[in-house]
Amino acid sequence: MSSDIAIEVKNLGKRYDIYDHPRDRLKQLLFPRIRDLATNAGLRRAGDPPRYYREFWALQNISFHVQQGETLGIIGRNGSGKSTLLQILAGTLSPTCGDVSVAGRVAALLELGSGFNPEFTGRENVFLNARILGLSQREIEARYDSIVEFADIGDFIDQPVKNYSSGMFVRLAFAVQAHIDASIVIIDEALAVGDVFFRQKCYARLDELRSSGAAILLVSHAMTDIEQFCDRAILLDHGQAQFIGQASEAAKRYYQLHQPTNREHIAAPPNIKGEAKSTGAMATNSAAENWPQHVDFVNADNVTQITNDWATCTRYVVCDAFGNQCSSFGQGETAVFYYEFLLKKPIAVPLGGVVLQSERGVNVHGKGSLEYNIHTPDFLPAGTLVRCRQSIDLKLELGEYSFELGLATIDAETYKSMRNLNHERIFSRITRVCHLPKAGIVAIGWRPVHEGAALTHHGVADLPGAFEYSFAVPAAAN
Repeated sequence: MSSDIAIEVKNLGKRYDIYDHPRDRLKQLLFPRIRDLATNAGLRRAGDPPRYYREFWALQNISFHVQQGETLGIIGRNGSGKSTLLQILAGTLSPTCGDVSVAGRVAALLELGSGFNPEFTGRENVFLNARILGLSQREIEARYDSIVEFADIGDFIDQPVKNYSSGMFVRLAFAVQAHIDASIVIIDEALAVGDVFFRQKCYARLDELRSSGAAILLVSHAMTDIEQFCDRAILLDHGQAQFIGQASEAAKRYYQLHQPTNREHIAAPPNIKGEAKSTGAMATNSAAENWPQHVDFVNADNVTQITNDWATCTRYVVCDAFGNQCSSFGQGETAVFYYEFLLKKPIAVPLGGVVLQSERGVNVHGKGSLEYNIHTPDFLPAGTLVRCRQSIDLKLELGEYSFELGLATIDAETYKSMRNLNHERIFSRITRVCHLPKAGIVAIGWRPVHEGAALTHHGVADLPGAFEYSFAVPAAAN
């Protein structure tokens, strides 16, 4: 294994034997041995022994590597094999086949506090758990003050942990794990606990570990965490790796893999017969009327597309407010995104949109026809060319932002009833059709001409608002 690789996995597999009844386990234990004795004694011919179980492969043919200083996300639905993989890497579970090479000390945040004694105080459990994790007494004493400060549970450190709230318990357990100076950190949903301030502290600590060269494996159902924190990700499904690559692409593939596959609400109603039927009056200022004619579009065939084969993106371009192709803007200027999709299959109400991501993978803006509540057809037949024109005022902090383009669809009844539905109901009815996770980059720099301060705001975004003064001047000053 190369010196810069922290973890290397080759053809990993984990099999479990499933018994339908307890007596089958006993049969499996006794009968093959009786059969072998009879075969050796010449009383019967050799052959395959009977099996009283079914094989279940929790993992199969998994291969990947993690470099030092890299953060790898592991995603998939419950039962896809995520926790099994982490347990094998942590050394608490043995694989059925394949090779696993781990270089360095491992900190596994799988079940926080699993090494705690509820009758012991927090102080005593710090020393107990840290010793279990491999620290010497001298190392624990040198780190103790930092652990207590990180946990921030005050005088409760000298109280039995059985009296702790669940939040306090987790804070102390994470604090111990975060201070063992591991070269490999494995986290299974541990960051989903605690308040926002504690989570910020946890992420800051993990950033420190990553900067020091530690490899981090993160399991999470929060795709925002995966996109923001991970360099690459593995998408597991039924124990097999469906995708290994860029974290943002893995997250989009996760959504598309597990979205509803039925087309009942997509099919054209009988009275439509392949013709577009509008949910309302179409906007007169359509994308077709404002489509640029003299710019060089990006050929989307050369860009990664995540699609369910209902449509494909053909081309796109970013322009300024005057229709000129542009990729660098002054703060607050308007970027206009033009993008089009060719439908391979009929869809219901089309949903186009753009997402802007910061350099750290944070979604700073995501909006489209759904949020604008655009009047649109109930149904579009195969062969339709869907053109989208979307303008965005770049009231963001200076920097570079990647942008994503996408097309989805939703049934007309849900689209018409949106104001009466909650977000979860609407979201569950959306079918993702085509997505470009990393279509391009727009850069935001200083405004060429400005009034007042050079920057329009501080922080990530310029939020709408107002400011007023009121002065009460002392009488002596009049």
